[in-house]
Amino acid sequence: MPKLIDAEIKQTTLVRADPEKVYDGIASAAGLNTWFTHNSELDPRPGGDIVFRWKDWGPDKYTLDSHGKVLEAKRPEKFVFQWYADNPEYATTIEMIFEKVPEGTVIRLREYGYHDTPSGIKAMLECAAGWGEALTLLKYYVEHNLLY
Repeated sequence: MPKLIDAEIKQTTLVRADPEKVYDGIASAAGLNTWFTHNSELDPRPGGDIVFRWKDWGPDKYTLDSHGKVLEAKRPEKFVFQWYADNPEYATTIEMIFEKVPEGTVIRLREYGYHDTPSGIKAMLECAAGWGEALTLLKYYVEHNLLY
């Protein structure tokens, strides 16, 4: 097995909404398809399949499917899954903790398991920026009641 990068992507965002609403915005296909993906599928139970689909996403208009499995789902506290773009041997793990605070919900995201290769480093850098963008989009949609 290739050596893994000894670092993690970490992102933290405050969303001014209850944890249940924030959780559902990212741990359900309906929630994801509102703000992030196109026709994704998600079985939100441990062992459930995930298919993230992007169609003409972002300024570069890329189209991509990523697949994975739910590892842990404790609504509204924690959602953990693995995903990969084209090879299950390159799956990374995403862990999201939803912490209730007086202002709403703090999402603490970490992603780890990138291979210490040029393509693994490139993917990690892209996802580090991507998760920041994604959590900002989720925040906007949840706080402005634009889900579903």
